[in-house]
Amino acid sequence: MKLSALCLLGVLAAGIAPAQAQQISEPEVTRIISTLAADSMQGRMTYTPGIEKASVFIAEEFRKAGLEPLPGEKDFLQRFITSGRKVLPLDSASAVAEPKHLHNLAGMIKGSSKPDEYVIFSAHYDHIGIQKAEEGDSIANGADDDASGVTAVILLANYFREHAPERSVIFAAFTAEEIGGFGSRYFSRQLDPAKIVAMFNIEMIGKESKFGRNSAFITGFERSDFGKILQANLEGSSFRFYPDPYPEQRLFYRSDNATLARLGVPAHTISTTQIDKDTLYHSVNDEVESLDMKNIADIIEAIAVSSGSIVGGKDAPTRIAPENKD
Repeated sequence: MKLSALCLLGVLAAGIAPAQAQQISEPEVTRIISTLAADSMQGRMTYTPGIEKASVFIAEEFRKAGLEPLPGEKDFLQRFITSGRKVLPLDSASAVAEPKHLHNLAGMIKGSSKPDEYVIFSAHYDHIGIQKAEEGDSIANGADDDASGVTAVILLANYFREHAPERSVIFAAFTAEEIGGFGSRYFSRQLDPAKIVAMFNIEMIGKESKFGRNSAFITGFERSDFGKILQANLEGSSFRFYPDPYPEQRLFYRSDNATLARLGVPAHTISTTQIDKDTLYHSVNDEVESLDMKNIADIIEAIAVSSGSIVGGKDAPTRIAPENKD
């Protein structure tokens, strides 16, 4: 299918089309989020059996989507170690005291005409684990934060398997975002940032944004023309991307986009969280029942369509001014 036809179909689906045009399945959204946010995952705390169980599930979803491992990797597990706050390659384990082993999950679809240029879709799969019990519940399930984002990454992998990209597309689920962004810090060192055209980091899309349905916001909107490109690709639909309405929260630096953004990559987070009044954030009440599955499906559809000209090799967002930070 030509990109123009793909974009047209998706634009019709993003807010103004009959339900049958929707390519992101609401039942699939529900299945994936419900699995990742199940009590059996124990809140997906880093370094726990719960997050390992989530990892196995994500790897199987990547396999079913037909992804291949990143160059140099034997499978979807991108392994590394931490020592205190240091993030180190796996082969450093014998040189540090008490190394702790971690892994991201990452797979890719090679681009047909621009395989050495990369577009990244990402989210973090860890959460905060077991907390003080409230009404007998002590599991912080992390349905919105960030099972919703990981669900988007998995379904986008399926979407782009059906619509072959021109640029190579990487789908990543990062570990340890909640305790220091260790996963994205390691990931950012494995690729030449000059070859990364854009990063779509997806964080907390489980509820309506302050702008209502068919909307989301982009952190660091003013730092590149990433958001303008996405909106142009949705011309004719009712979906809108807005600048981050919570600048005082410094959300641009509080998610996994930050490390690559500091290296100059147009790396932005897409979100709907009303962070200033979300009483379920980092609580045991961030449950599947609190989410709007139809709205999530619509947002994922809009991300898929709005990324079309970037994944398709036509557009490249302007670079972000680099910083000398890790």
